[in-house]
Amino acid sequence: MKNIFFVFLGFFLFSNDTFAQLKSVKYTDGNQQLNGLFIAPKKGSKTKPGILILPAWKGIDTHSKQSAEKLSSMGYYAFVADIYGQGNYPVTTQEAGKQAGFYKNNVADYQRRIQLALDQLVKEGANPANIVVIGYCFGGTGALEAARAGMKIQGAVSFHGGLGHDAARVNNPITAEILVLHGADDTYVPATEVSAFQQEMRDTKAEWEMIYYANSVHAFTEIEAGNDNSKGAAYNEKAATRSWERMNSFLKEVLK
Repeated sequence: MKNIFFVFLGFFLFSNDTFAQLKSVKYTDGNQQLNGLFIAPKKGSKTKPGILILPAWKGIDTHSKQSAEKLSSMGYYAFVADIYGQGNYPVTTQEAGKQAGFYKNNVADYQRRIQLALDQLVKEGANPANIVVIGYCFGGTGALEAARAGMKIQGAVSFHGGLGHDAARVNNPITAEILVLHGADDTYVPATEVSAFQQEMRDTKAEWEMIYYANSVHAFTEIEAGNDNSKGAAYNEKAATRSWERMNSFLKEVLK
């Protein structure tokens, strides 16, 4: 019994220490409290590059925290955005779908929440002229929305994100460089949506790149998605590693 106690105690201490370097940042959208996470680079830089991380549909999770800490070790200021806000965090997939669906259908609200997080990243020390937005799944859609909104960013990276938007929306010029990292077998993003996105990139004169990963479905960077491709969302270690490496080279290309 004593051994079991120490196992649980060790797990508790490890879990709480794992993301100890991440600092909680409270900010607001009107009366709505938002709770983001910030981490400074482990080694300073005169150009102070910053990365805004937009989490998947369940909100701030282990994966987005791990990404922030990895980016910190690479020399970037990193901020994990809170899109939903205090009291609105989904627990089930049904709740997550409802929350994410609201922001996809009310894009101005989504863009505002992204901009507020971007402002916090700058307040924490990142150079406002040297920032990239990255996102996973729902957050990948958000990264593209940041570029569509003309936010002051150098680039946007979407990991297995939705690519579409309301066809009635006007396609404004996109100045941020775009990198889309996409599962070749992702049934959540139909071919018509991919085709429309690529045409949008041409119409907006964007500098863009889209990479497909073989044998990969939706959420291929998410370990918690399991490894059963037949479910439509699954982790693929090779695709996760290669997509991170491509993002890394992209950051070096577009950031000063």
